[in-house]
Amino acid sequence: MSVSPQTVYDNLNLLEQEDIIKSAVYRQWAQEVLADPNVSLSWRQAIAARLNHANHLLAILTAGGDDSY
Repeated sequence: MSVSPQTVYDNLNLLEQEDIIKSAVYRQWAQEVLADPNVSLSWRQAIAARLNHANHLLAILTAGGDDSY
């Protein structure tokens, strides 16, 4: 499935509002766009930054007090 970089970028802002399955699909789309050399560098950088931020928030929200890294 080919999804536009704009759609992927916008959907990454919705990860916390969606169910686990839909969030996983959005993350997969982001990975596909990041791996596509036909997508402009500026889009890939923007998507990577948003995905990184979302992953950071996920780590903060799911890590418990006894968890270590």
